[in-house]
Amino acid sequence: MASKPKRKEQLMEKYINSAPLALVVVFLIVGFVFLIKGADFFVEGSSSIAKKLKVPSIIIGLTIVAMGTSLPETAVSVTASMVHNNELAISNVIGSNIFNLMFVIGVCSILTPILVQRDTIVRDIPFSVLCALLLLGLGYLAIGDAHGMTLGHLDGILFLIIFAGYIFFMIRTAMKARAEGKKVEIEGVEEVEDGELKLLSYPKSLLFIIGGAAAIAFGGDLTVDAASRIAIDLGMSQTLVGLTIVSIGTSLPELVTSVVAARKNEVDMAVGNAVGSNVFNILMVLGIASAISPVSLITENVIDILVLIIFSIVVWAFAKSRKKIDRREGIVMVLMYLAYSTYIIMR
Repeated sequence: MASKPKRKEQLMEKYINSAPLALVVVFLIVGFVFLIKGADFFVEGSSSIAKKLKVPSIIIGLTIVAMGTSLPETAVSVTASMVHNNELAISNVIGSNIFNLMFVIGVCSILTPILVQRDTIVRDIPFSVLCALLLLGLGYLAIGDAHGMTLGHLDGILFLIIFAGYIFFMIRTAMKARAEGKKVEIEGVEEVEDGELKLLSYPKSLLFIIGGAAAIAFGGDLTVDAASRIAIDLGMSQTLVGLTIVSIGTSLPELVTSVVAARKNEVDMAVGNAVGSNVFNILMVLGIASAISPVSLITENVIDILVLIIFSIVVWAFAKSRKKIDRREGIVMVLMYLAYSTYIIMR
């Protein structure tokens, strides 16, 4: 029985490999749609059941809803690592992090200056840099694993342990803030109000969870197969496809949401959102992917992680200078992202 899904995946891969390139691009877009909408349905169904079980809305917001935004990246990276497409598995995460940090925040701050929360400056950005340094150390220096340039099972488990501690800290801090009557704004995740959660019946909730999970799995397979084929046809490396096409595709909802918020002058949480997403992507996405199947790094991955660290420090410096990121700094950030994009295309 277990071989049937595998046979279907092989048939889909075979069909994509023999299809015209234009149709493969359509498959890639369809994969993105399945990933993004599947994540929405999964979060909606899970949140509804959690609410029915009397789980506080604050915990739902800081766990299910927050993790839901990283489900598309998780599906792509886990699928890629399981088929040993290691370049795509890690470049998808690094590319998504750099895009969120430099392009999304940059575009938003060009539209309207972004105020940065004190906790984001003092705690969250430094922690995201530490996560990137940990990724560099575990992967390149082989800390926690016998082989260099590899994120092994132990590394993945360590990431997930740190992630669990991080979630626990967020919940504890949020509960304390709530007890003091403060509005909960932690790592870019706002408290979910009771009225914002749709209460579905149990059968409908289960249908949303199962259907959402199936859509995420199918979207992950379709995206990886289509991206791999595009890379081969255009003579691009899997790393380049992951850093550009795939990472931007999985991050489009964040870009659209942030731009709409910027046009309404409601972007106070934009930096926290990007930083929080980056932490989730490294600890949760790469944690799950490498715990299931070891992920090998190449020299380009190490360079990209170093670029992510440098960009994070630049954003931190901009945010710290005047507790906001203005239009001029936003233009600099977008130009830095475009310069980096030009570099990875040409290397």
